[in-house]
Amino acid sequence: MASLSSVLGADAEVLTERPFQLLFVANLLPPLGTALLSPVLGSLIGPFGATPANIGLLMSAFTAPAVVVIPIIGVIADRYGRRPVILFGLLVFGSAGTAIALTTDFRVALFLRLLQGIGFASLTPIIITSIGDLYAGTKEATAQGLRFTGSGLSQTVFPLGAGVLVGVAWQYPFLLYAIAFPIAAVVYVWFEEPVDPDVDPTADDAPVRRQLADLRELVAQRRAWAMILARGTPNVVWLGFLTYNSILVVDLLGGSPAQAGLLAAVGSLSYALAATQAGRITARFESRLYPLVAMNAAMGGGLCVVFAAGSLPIAFLGVVVMGVGFGIVLSLYRSIITTLAPPDLRGGLVSLGEGTGRLTSTLTPIVMGGAIGAATPRLGFELSVQVVGVGMSVLAAAVGSGALFVVSASPPLRVDE
Repeated sequence: MASLSSVLGADAEVLTERPFQLLFVANLLPPLGTALLSPVLGSLIGPFGATPANIGLLMSAFTAPAVVVIPIIGVIADRYGRRPVILFGLLVFGSAGTAIALTTDFRVALFLRLLQGIGFASLTPIIITSIGDLYAGTKEATAQGLRFTGSGLSQTVFPLGAGVLVGVAWQYPFLLYAIAFPIAAVVYVWFEEPVDPDVDPTADDAPVRRQLADLRELVAQRRAWAMILARGTPNVVWLGFLTYNSILVVDLLGGSPAQAGLLAAVGSLSYALAATQAGRITARFESRLYPLVAMNAAMGGGLCVVFAAGSLPIAFLGVVVMGVGFGIVLSLYRSIITTLAPPDLRGGLVSLGEGTGRLTSTLTPIVMGGAIGAATPRLGFELSVQVVGVGMSVLAAAVGSGALFVVSASPPLRVDE
């Protein structure tokens, strides 16, 4: 533990606590909703009778429902508890994902991906909320960072396995989703409900309508909506990178698909390692404003370097800087949001923040694609990709930093009893 403390800080003991260990294991699944399919999409065109133009719908079908479902799930978790929602999410995510291996009907596969997206909506936001229920202060920030580290490692390891398995049979990568079932069993047996037992939002004096009204009043306050706005900006950077990674490496820099995969893996590892320092940063600085502004600049600036790079070594340098900024920013954002609301509204507020992230994740490829298409007749395709990529990077960092200054200048949230 002494060696861990030297790396993670004074709150490293969170790794030895069973509630966090169970949440950490459950959190390994949600990132695989997109990461597991990314390297195998091209191999699925034939089995599903799809086309290169529409195979990407397997991604959109997964991400789109979460925009609507996540806020609803948050209210349900506030009302009925975190544990049953996490169990529901694990079972739906695993069942729908595994079942794709049993069909060759593209429409059925899209429906199953939509169901899997609903399972995702029941996992990540509620796991983040549960960590906020269990811990406070620097320990909570450390736990949120380590949770995000697990996401990065999961997105590095499992897609490599999927790339190997798809060479044996196209169905095999989907069978990896079955790991959700033993995880659900472990959570069912050992995970205890983290919500304060004294809070009873299902009581007669707190109907759903009142709970939603309280949440609306909370979000209408400047400090809350500015934080939710800031929460959506890191996804613009990450999805912008993932969407155009292979085009940048293969078409602009003359690299190979394997090198594009390595660039994505380096980005994931960079943010995974950086996220472990969230607790230390929280303990070192009296205010998290300036570290967050600096990491927003690193995140956006790093992606600018990736898009503008003239060689692969420069692109790898940029993705490391981007990954460090992304890992710290997103860990601290989630830590801050969990402290803004009381326990009976925490799940709803966290879910709104995560829903904003899913919305920007869904819109970023569409907006960038439209902008590149509009600029190509004048600038050419390659230069258009670079200009739009740099522009989106700067915009995301600027909006995120601006929202942080609004949060810092806003009065504390008022919560009516």
